[in-house]
Amino acid sequence: MMKRTIATLSAAVAALVSVASSPALAQEKQQFFPMLTFRTGPYAPSGTPWANGFLDYYKLVNLNGGINGVRVLWEECETGYATDRGVECYERLKDKHGGATVFQTMSTGITFALTERGAADRIPILTPAYGVSESADGGAYKWSFPIGGTHWASADTQYQYLVQRAGGADKLKGKKITLLYHDSPFGKEAIPVLTARAKAAGFDLLTLPVSHPGVDQKAAWLQIRQTRPDYVLLWGWGVMNSTALKEAQSTGFARNRMIGVWPSGSESDVKGVAGAEGYSAVLLLPGPGASSKIAQEVLEKLHAKGNGSGPKEEVGEALYMRGMMNAMMSVEGVRRAQEKFGKGKVMTPSQARWGYENLDISQKRLEELGIADIMRPLSTTCKDHMGPSSARAYTWDGAKWNVSSDWLQADQNILGPLLKESVDRHLAEKKQTRRAADDCNS
Repeated sequence: MMKRTIATLSAAVAALVSVASSPALAQEKQQFFPMLTFRTGPYAPSGTPWANGFLDYYKLVNLNGGINGVRVLWEECETGYATDRGVECYERLKDKHGGATVFQTMSTGITFALTERGAADRIPILTPAYGVSESADGGAYKWSFPIGGTHWASADTQYQYLVQRAGGADKLKGKKITLLYHDSPFGKEAIPVLTARAKAAGFDLLTLPVSHPGVDQKAAWLQIRQTRPDYVLLWGWGVMNSTALKEAQSTGFARNRMIGVWPSGSESDVKGVAGAEGYSAVLLLPGPGASSKIAQEVLEKLHAKGNGSGPKEEVGEALYMRGMMNAMMSVEGVRRAQEKFGKGKVMTPSQARWGYENLDISQKRLEELGIADIMRPLSTTCKDHMGPSSARAYTWDGAKWNVSSDWLQADQNILGPLLKESVDRHLAEKKQTRRAADDCNS
């Protein structure tokens, strides 16, 4: 009896070992995408819908079969939009789950702090429409990718819409333009481009910083009242934006003479703000897209089944869509890399970097993704980590954002010289040179 029992146990153990090692139960292939988010603090109204858009896109990818069979794995780390906490999150997550594929910082300050760390660790830093503007030069910044635009591109397309509103560049000569900016690396990024535009067009540019988090603007608006500018260009974030609109109304400055950039153009900036009607913002990459196919897919596949992130009412809003598109770029870079290194395989950070550097999101691909109505095609190269940067202006009517311009394209005749001068200076300070031509193939 004892022999029979031992034999039975041995057979059972053998069977378990066989089942555990079978392909059906083999460890699932997963691509890890860390998420540095800020759902708390004064910037939470902006950070929360952005993060929810990220999550819902990754959920859709997994519902639709992953990245050629490789499932997306993510983990959030709360930064509170603080640079030191962003660095802590990076260090905590970079080696988890087999290693981070790419980092998206969701903060210009955190990007500045992580750019060199990412390069040293050989992990891509993806900053669509924000981050370090000089990183558009892939010859100098191998591991950084401001795909679809930089803050410099934002400043230039904002200027182009200003020209449209004024009736032509010649109409700006002698005018007074005020830049009201968040006193942070993000806000300061606008100054070089607008200074160059002011010199060329002959208008007077006054720059007014607003301290974190942006609720105390009395002194700035007193100066605006005294100088009486023709236009105010708003570079705010979080609570700073709604505060600026309220101060404008209190001061008597017409909101239809205020133009923001994409961090100043979300529903949370204008909803419930009396007198915000007529305010416009120029948004790089996607704008609001409640009627887009991908937004409808989120509602049908996620929210209808109780699996959506956040309230379903925010699906399609500007920052929510930005989160979706940022997540899309992270996934499409890996998908592109698989074309070179093997479909259905988990990509290393270096392989993913090649994908981000050789991105090709065509009009056909945008249609497949369900976002062709709110985005333009994107592509990158070894030398150009930004690619084309398209933007549209939207004007708030009290209930919703309405498109108020054609697609605007950042002018490389303005950005090119600024980029070269700044990058050359950076390389000289670091005693570095641009990448060799053969490095583009690796």
